[in-house]
Amino acid sequence: MTGIRKRITVGFTSIAALLFFSGMISFFELSHLSNDTEEILKANSRNIELARAMIDAADEQNRSFIHLAVLGRTDYDSLCRASMVRIEQTLEEARREAIVPEALDSLSYAVAELRMLTDDFLVFGAGAGQGYVDVYWYDNDYRNGYEALSKAIGSFMTSTQNSLAPRTEQLKKNAYRSVMPVLISLAVVIAVVLMFHFFITIYCINPILNMNKSLGNYLQFRTPFKTDAESRDEMLELGEKINILITESKRTTKE
Repeated sequence: MTGIRKRITVGFTSIAALLFFSGMISFFELSHLSNDTEEILKANSRNIELARAMIDAADEQNRSFIHLAVLGRTDYDSLCRASMVRIEQTLEEARREAIVPEALDSLSYAVAELRMLTDDFLVFGAGAGQGYVDVYWYDNDYRNGYEALSKAIGSFMTSTQNSLAPRTEQLKKNAYRSVMPVLISLAVVIAVVLMFHFFITIYCINPILNMNKSLGNYLQFRTPFKTDAESRDEMLELGEKINILITESKRTTKE
């Protein structure tokens, strides 16, 4: 059928298909955007978690060295070794999961320096069973290494946050890209609806109004009924059938 029903069906189907595909594109883009955002948040949270674990281990080792080097408590050497191992294990985890590997350079160097200071003291100081107090070593050697490690841990903690700027910019681009199909589809749908309204007015509404007016003139003034349909569809068929009905009515009246 090449009539009004087909035109209306094709028009509404086209609008529905356009909205469906644009919605699917936006859905997939928003899914990617959501995944990227979740990945960034997880990475930032994991970075903070690792940095906190490293700070706890460094603080524990610092307290252990206070007992070892300042108070002469040799029973804290095992705790000091365990804390150093925790620091190194956390550093290895950070290396495996690092988003910005360059941020680990200073941290790795600080951990290596602290490991060297720890081993030297445990071999030649309290860990060797001598049990002597070395406040000068703690204040001038170990404390500098501990502060350098704390500073490196702070830099590592903020490294992910510093890398958020370019990734946030990319998220903004992805957000615009996910919304753009909807905006384009909206503009196209508006244009299609206006065209649809134009063609329905020309091929459906106007012919009905003209036939209604012409039929009213015929009934009131007996003027000839005219069909002004501009295409061969149901409107033209309806006008022709009304003409046939009028003709039959006239013939019946004459008889």
